[in-house]
Amino acid sequence: MPPWFADPRYGKFANDRSLPQADMKTLVAWADAGAPEGNPKEAPAPMTWTTTNWKIGKPDIVYEMPTAFNVPGSGVLEYHYVVIPTGFTQDRWVQMTEMQAGNPSVVHHANAFLRPPGSPWMADAKPGMVFLASEAQSKSGVPGRNQYELIASYTPGLQPWICRPGAAKLVKAGSDIILEIHYITNGTPTTDKTKFGLIFYKGHPERRELTMNTANSEFEIPAGDPNYEVKSQFAVGSDAELVGMMPHMHLRGKDFSYKVVYPTGESSTVLYVPHYDFHWQLYYSLEKPLMMPKGTRIECTAHFDNSLNNPMNPDPTKNVRWGPQSWDEMMLGWFDITTPAQTDPSDLYRFARSRHRFSSWPWGWRLSITASLILLALVAAILVALQKRTHYMREK
Repeated sequence: MPPWFADPRYGKFANDRSLPQADMKTLVAWADAGAPEGNPKEAPAPMTWTTTNWKIGKPDIVYEMPTAFNVPGSGVLEYHYVVIPTGFTQDRWVQMTEMQAGNPSVVHHANAFLRPPGSPWMADAKPGMVFLASEAQSKSGVPGRNQYELIASYTPGLQPWICRPGAAKLVKAGSDIILEIHYITNGTPTTDKTKFGLIFYKGHPERRELTMNTANSEFEIPAGDPNYEVKSQFAVGSDAELVGMMPHMHLRGKDFSYKVVYPTGESSTVLYVPHYDFHWQLYYSLEKPLMMPKGTRIECTAHFDNSLNNPMNPDPTKNVRWGPQSWDEMMLGWFDITTPAQTDPSDLYRFARSRHRFSSWPWGWRLSITASLILLALVAAILVALQKRTHYMREK
């Protein structure tokens, strides 16, 4: 059966598929007894299979790459992007999304981002034309966190995205979808035509669900380090409810935790994944939404195993930094929150904007400014000490 990695000591999850200990004992006893057949009269009705291959049921609308992409048999490929207009002439609320890789053997992962009207991200890209990541970013830069939103995703082990009851994702009229696909090669030239489907919310939802993340890209894991720690955090700029989480690392990922720190100083661990598995990247949906007042921080802590003891490690002799390929690493804590449907979610990024502006400056600038601030602090401390000494000498 599919695995479940959440530590049961922290959080309760609506999609928990782990087996209770009593059920495990029953299965073991049944197997030890030779797996005898039960009473046929008590057997459940045969499974009725649907005619669709969509787990969410037949989508209300399906978006597919306009043309198949030719994946070579060898080489390292950058991320590829395709702009797909939604064609919506009015705002639409989406309750479920599911992405299907056209050729799973060569699709490492795929994301569908919403690009709202007026966003400069890939503004020059022609719909249906494939762009490389480097080309897309050189044309329009990397978008700010509040200029895009994840609406569908495909990664190993990930199930379809289903919003909480009474909540939905908003797709504004005139929005485009930026499809991001990371292809890998398997020795044989082939093609891919990835697609994804949406099911609309019936009526008007009470709350809007948004997928956000907190990431740390400024790390370097030393060669051979078995337990390197990387942290990230995000402070919500307005009241919100936390409804789900999905940690993301690569092959050296070891464990991942989410902690909620309230403005009062109180804190609570809401998810701990002690044995992260790159091949089963799971989403953890909270059983009950967790209220986060304005100023609450989501703190993520990840550990990486870059040692010989990690059988998945591509090369334990090298230092590892952030990068898009599987032999690079990432530290990314995805999370879903909801806010009242009629509110503007831009305030959620209030505390992130000032930090983002600084972190987006060139490294040399940031280093110079940080060094200058430290120097100013030292000078100020020396001046205060001299003033105190002068005052003491005068009194003496």
